Amino acid sequence: MNIRTEHIKQLTAGLSPVEALKVLADAFAGQIVFSTSFGWEDQVITHMIFANNIPIKVFTLETGRLFPETYYVWNRTLEMYGKGIEAYFPNADKVQQMVSAKGPNSFYESVDNRKECCNIRKIEPLKRALAGNQCWITGIRAEQSANRHDMENVEWDEGNNLVKFHPIFDWDLDQVKQYIRENNVPYNTLHDRGFPSIGCAPCTRAVQPGEDFRAGRWWWEDQSKKECGLHSTDAAHEEVEPLVTKGVS
Repeated sequence: MNIRTEHIKQLTAGLSPVEALKVLADAFAGQIVFSTSFGWEDQVITHMIFANNIPIKVFTLETGRLFPETYYVWNRTLEMYGKGIEAYFPNADKVQQMVSAKGPNSFYESVDNRKECCNIRKIEPLKRALAGNQCWITGIRAEQSANRHDMENVEWDEGNNLVKFHPIFDWDLDQVKQYIRENNVPYNTLHDRGFPSIGCAPCTRAVQPGEDFRAGRWWWEDQSKKECGLHSTDAAHEEVEPLVTKGVS
């Protein structure tokens, strides 16, 4: 943890998620963003930001392969709060080249193909969304995967050169669901059908009882390869997303 992240950790220590978001919005005025993939956790944070008029820009990655249910909750969120959510699309030429050369579902054929698709549809748009900002808010929670227990609620993202803050990092899933119920927060109904983590439609399935939280993401791959790069845990290694969630998703 560098000096900046240590300062932010001290600045937000003991604060509620909403209080911390307000403090960070002031500390990083005009240079703080929140990435949503419209899952449970992200909807909680979106509500915190919009309901309290916290000046944090909310954005999402529109990969072009999202579930219909995701688009529904996206639109429902816009209707409920009357606030904008900026969409970042992949480079159309790169998508066209990939699909023309390898077909629409090349990601099933190899890990390299899947990573290529993730890079085009998610990683590059994320880089654009984060460019020029100093703080990135995410919906990561510690219990979402084993390697997230090694993380902290404040991190330094070397690859994107900014501070990352996870306001509900210590919440469990019951707390997330309770907040959604109590505040009437719109959420993705796929969660009710066994989808704890929701990404692109071709790459996400429901999780069976007893399966790992991440079992539904890229289920055809070996567990150790199930990462896409949105949340790198080590800038010295290949981009790795511990979840996910996110999230972006």
